[in-house]
Amino acid sequence: MHISDEVLDDLRARLGRTRWPSPGLGAPWEQGTDLDALVALCRYWRDEFDWRAIERRLNAWPQIRTSVDGQLIHAFHVRSPEPDAFPLVLLHGWPSANIEFAELLGPLTDPVAHGGRAEDAFHIVCPSLPGFGWSGPTRQPGWTPHRIAGAVVELMARLGYERFGSHGGDWGSMVTSQLGLHFPDCVPAIHLNMVISTPSRDVADPLAGLTEVEKARVADMRARGRSEMGYQQIQSTKPAAVSAGLNDSPAGLAAWIIEKYRAWGDCHGDLASRFTDDVLCALLTVYWATETIHSANRIYAETRRAGPGASLPTSQVLAPMGYSRFPADGFAPPRAWVERLYDVRSWVEHDEGGHFPALEVPDLLIGDLRGFFTGFR
Repeated sequence: MHISDEVLDDLRARLGRTRWPSPGLGAPWEQGTDLDALVALCRYWRDEFDWRAIERRLNAWPQIRTSVDGQLIHAFHVRSPEPDAFPLVLLHGWPSANIEFAELLGPLTDPVAHGGRAEDAFHIVCPSLPGFGWSGPTRQPGWTPHRIAGAVVELMARLGYERFGSHGGDWGSMVTSQLGLHFPDCVPAIHLNMVISTPSRDVADPLAGLTEVEKARVADMRARGRSEMGYQQIQSTKPAAVSAGLNDSPAGLAAWIIEKYRAWGDCHGDLASRFTDDVLCALLTVYWATETIHSANRIYAETRRAGPGASLPTSQVLAPMGYSRFPADGFAPPRAWVERLYDVRSWVEHDEGGHFPALEVPDLLIGDLRGFFTGFR
């Protein structure tokens, strides 16, 4: 993993030449990324952020890059010192990257060194999804969660893992669901921190039988669907409309992405309370340097074009599933809806955390992964 000095110098120069828009007329963040917050982050990105320090820490972990199904795939591949460790795939979503899981690599692969037990150890494979970061850009259409799941199975077999578990959030949860649906013989269990599920069409009242808490969560999901999904409509229909701007302007890229961390993270409106400037700038730099924001955005359009079976399960997922719910995540379907398609063996509800638990509350996620996969090693 390396970014040239030329690319970093150009990034800083572009940040210094940003033509800022006039201030918004509504409340801060009401219509998207707050201008003052954006200016402050971009100044930090230009003047203080040290990518080389991040790069050194990331490159301390073993990595591979190999061609699978015609696409170069980059992944962290960290084997545990424990001989009986269980192979586990960690899958990120949008707008993230596999570096999201960097702080989990040590505790999951070497639990004894991090206060855990030897029997909790995993061999970790943490790929960038095709089209994201150093697994991109994609050069051919059709990279949906279903196709990515097949590529993950091929990658794991190539690494010597015929049997493994998978964890995912966001798009990673959809890939993980596809693994549990189509490859249960080699994926004995899956774990999700986001699940999308709907009530049966045969039920006259989808809210019947739900608790008041569940009804409130459904109402919140619907409200978010009306106010928070504009980006999804663009990326699902006309992703190229914003590609040139996001690929040419680092400030524009930052504006498009950081609003999602504020909206989806458990930060109560204070972005810095959960995500440091270094974390945000590292993620932005990955997208910027690899020029993959367009191909990452395109996963929405490719999946929409392919139909629902390419992302969400349309029949029973055979692999047992564990679910960790973090309160700030916008997707919180009732358990009864989820159990229509998933064999739910573990359902853990936390008091803190959001859409990016590996960054927000890593210890909680680590504990859930250790606990759930104990019965499937």
